Amino acid sequence: MRGAGEPQHHRTVDRVTEILEQVVYNPGLTFAQLARALNAPKSSVYGFIRGLLAKGWLYEEDRGFYLGPAVHGLTLASGHIRAGMVSHADVAALHEATGTAVFLGVPAGEYLIYIAEAGADAISGIEAQRNIRRTLLGTAGGKALLAARPDRELEAFLRSHSAEGREVLESFLGEYQDIRRTGIATNIRLNGTRFAIATTVRDKSGKAVASVTLLGPTEMVKPQMKALSETLRKHVNAWSERSVRAREAI
Repeated sequence: MRGAGEPQHHRTVDRVTEILEQVVYNPGLTFAQLARALNAPKSSVYGFIRGLLAKGWLYEEDRGFYLGPAVHGLTLASGHIRAGMVSHADVAALHEATGTAVFLGVPAGEYLIYIAEAGADAISGIEAQRNIRRTLLGTAGGKALLAARPDRELEAFLRSHSAEGREVLESFLGEYQDIRRTGIATNIRLNGTRFAIATTVRDKSGKAVASVTLLGPTEMVKPQMKALSETLRKHVNAWSERSVRAREAI
């Protein structure tokens, strides 16, 4: 008989961890392959997978499943970083070139999740690590990603998020055309003391798969917005030329 303080298996937890482990060691598994590997009913596996997709623990591409961005958001909070299409060296180089904090984020459902950072000061660094999920409409990186979406997809998103507040929606719609034209989105954080500039990272097909945000004191960043935006685009365009296929999202 197990003691009260000893670890115990839980059927739901066991199934979720089995799914994640299968995807880690066999990236690109299809739904049918996962169900066979787990020796479990498809109806049961389907529910777990949909939940993991919704929270960003998995992502799906070409009917295959891969480890999602939420996992790497946790690595940011713990002070570690993984390499992929964009490496830590890339993020650090952009920080050196701009003198700003740099955050790499990926979309997960209705959120932006930060998976890497370089050069964050005490305030912005702690905020990023304690809150890895941000609403897309509430961040410069999220707004850049939204503006890159096809019109019908964006309209559906905005209709489903009308409850976020009229002011937030109207602010985005007022900025939308400029973001589409320039590829640059901005945001003001921490009671106006921090100014953010962001753009999207695109894969070889041209799809926006991540965002990169420059963040620093408003009095430093805002006057240099044009020059910083050009540097940001230059670095990100170089990343987008790579043909690396990661085992996970970005």
